[in-house]
Amino acid sequence: MVTDKQPTILEQLGGVSGLVYSTLPVLVFVPVNGLFGLTAAIWSALGVAAVILVWRLVVRGTVQPAISGFFGVGVCAFIAYRTGDAKGYFLFGIYTSLLYGAVFIASILVRWPLVGVVWGFLNGHGNSWRTSRSAIRAYDIATFAWALVFGARYLVQSQLYDTDHTGWLAVARIGMGWPLTALVLLVTVWAVRRADHVVDEDALDTDTDTDTDTDTAEGATPDAADTDTGETPTSRGR
Repeated sequence: MVTDKQPTILEQLGGVSGLVYSTLPVLVFVPVNGLFGLTAAIWSALGVAAVILVWRLVVRGTVQPAISGFFGVGVCAFIAYRTGDAKGYFLFGIYTSLLYGAVFIASILVRWPLVGVVWGFLNGHGNSWRTSRSAIRAYDIATFAWALVFGARYLVQSQLYDTDHTGWLAVARIGMGWPLTALVLLVTVWAVRRADHVVDEDALDTDTDTDTDTDTAEGATPDAADTDTGETPTSRGR
């Protein structure tokens, strides 16, 4: 039987190209702002995000990351417009990093590590991993790695924001974007494989124990019947 191949975590994020494309609006925004002002920078970033979205539709690639990216650029551009300052473009990302970090830490504390919840939803296995302590620990590690990344982004970029280093904010946004994401994805892949392996082993052990119990019960049935009738194999032979 042929089964559909489950998309990898990297594919869910739009692949390597999706991670790279996510940096393009920032790469355009900062130099255009320096040369032509905030309004031109806002429209340039929105234009790049729109081109990326259209390109994804044309090549029939993963569209969801491009849609999310376009929405995110729109929010960032709106904040920059409302604050009247280019550094406002980065404010949304700074505080979403803080929020994500807090959510990931909270999920560990309540023993529902978010990486496990998300992966169980994506691969259709649900919460079967919850029955294994080893699987939970693996997902705890991956979830904590993501929390560290989000926490580092918030601490570094909020400091640059407060000190009005808009150019360095762009550098930090890119440098702490897909490079750190690629690094934490390695931890996530290890955790997913580890947890899946443990869950599969536990399921196999359970099936083996069930088969053994069934065989034992079936083998004991004739003896039980002999006991109930007061007969033994020897007495029947007489």
